[in-house]
Amino acid sequence: MKILFAAGGTAGHINPALAVASYIRENYPDSQIMFVGTADHMEARLIPNAGFDFKTIEISGFKRSFSLKNIKHNIVTLINLVRSSGQSKKILNDFKPDVCVGFGGYVSGPVLEEAVHMGIPTCLHEQNAFPGITNKALAKQVDRVMVTVEDAAAHLDAKSDIVVTGLPVRGELIRADKEFSRAQLFIPDDKPLVLSFGGSLGAAPLNEAMFDILAESAESGEYYHIHSVGTNGSEYLEKFEKIGFKNGKKGTVEVRQYIDNMDICMSAADVVIGRAGASSLSEIEALGKASILIPSPYVAENHQYHNAMALVNRNAARIIEEKELTSKTLKSMLDKLLSDKDTLKTIGENAKKMAHLDSAKRISDVILSLAK
Repeated sequence: MKILFAAGGTAGHINPALAVASYIRENYPDSQIMFVGTADHMEARLIPNAGFDFKTIEISGFKRSFSLKNIKHNIVTLINLVRSSGQSKKILNDFKPDVCVGFGGYVSGPVLEEAVHMGIPTCLHEQNAFPGITNKALAKQVDRVMVTVEDAAAHLDAKSDIVVTGLPVRGELIRADKEFSRAQLFIPDDKPLVLSFGGSLGAAPLNEAMFDILAESAESGEYYHIHSVGTNGSEYLEKFEKIGFKNGKKGTVEVRQYIDNMDICMSAADVVIGRAGASSLSEIEALGKASILIPSPYVAENHQYHNAMALVNRNAARIIEEKELTSKTLKSMLDKLLSDKDTLKTIGENAKKMAHLDSAKRISDVILSLAK
């Protein structure tokens, strides 16, 4: 059985595809798997590092504003679009897959379109509650469409029934134990733990809003708090050092550049504060955590807002839009949650109900059914 995956651009597209491919490789060792991506995005590093064959095509997205720079970019994109079709066809002819799977990003477009034209069974997976342009277009052509949350189905015109599969979550997160994790972090039983982060790079608006909250919390000791400023947030580490933090720590507060033990920190937490990327939300749901979500307004189709609202509408999270984010609004919402254990428990339980802990298997089953 030969399976070709098309995924690229961001970790949100690549990591779920890798999780599914790894599941298939582990459970169906005779399968042959190949990925298609671009040479200048993170898939060129992540996919080979995971031990999968990797081929590249030249493709980019269109810019919507009409500056001279963007017009030039769009001309190159048009040229790449024509070129990528031929490149995709060659890869498909050489590999001869039994099924072709798209996980989003511009690279999925030409690969799946060529596969459809060649009569190869096709399917795609949409990670966000509001689908991207590429997947919206492909949904009308492919044999099967899968989504992370049911809300996405309303925005897709698919030719067959849409399957809700959830999004794969790392095994170590699913297996994490709250009591064990709190012991690892030396968090006493009678104190809540708040975890906050703005993604691996960090989010300046969240760091700004969090600064006064963390400074005050370090003095009061009302609860424990772990915050990541992100790899782009070094200046905030310096700001915390100036107000008495030593090696990122003061009182019950710890400020890190990056959280490299997310399974421990998130499983130990009582409240999680962060952006609303599909992967992060799947982790929050898997662990049944109450959360305050601050969607990034800088992403395509404002999809993080729709991701967040999928939880908020089910009383499974709280939301603060970035335009309303201040230390005051965030602290008010956080204090309200921490002071109401029943609400905190209900929100976490509702988040847990949204989790699909067998997502990798669900997606794999769809892929394999098409391959047969």
